[in-house]
Amino acid sequence: LQLVESGGGLVQPGGSLRLSCKGSGASLESYALGWFRQAPGKERERISCISPLGGSTNDADFFRGRFTISRDNAGNTGYLHLKNLQPEDTATYFCATYWSVRTQCDLYRSFETWGQGTQVTVAS
Repeated sequence: LQLVESGGGLVQPGGSLRLSCKGSGASLESYALGWFRQAPGKERERISCISPLGGSTNDADFFRGRFTISRDNAGNTGYLHLKNLQPEDTATYFCATYWSVRTQCDLYRSFETWGQGTQVTVAS
């Protein structure tokens, strides 16, 4: 399985973006999918994960309400919808997966496969 993120860019404060995570080499429906971010000089932050079939999500409290995870297994793609972006949201955003048959995802476990990241910059 390989993952490629896209959809990042420069956005003004208060703006929105939709990040995509396209899988190849395997069907994403066998994998839980998560989103993370890392700003320069800071530790990686967990944002959210979604179960393999999309029936449940596990969101970090800090991001709940502004960032929403979703997935389209038919398109082998996961998404992270970002709204009301602020300069402190500037970071590289990564998607990652782990193989799972469970109906829930665990945001705090080790993820196995990572994408290369997409840069989000929030500035006026």
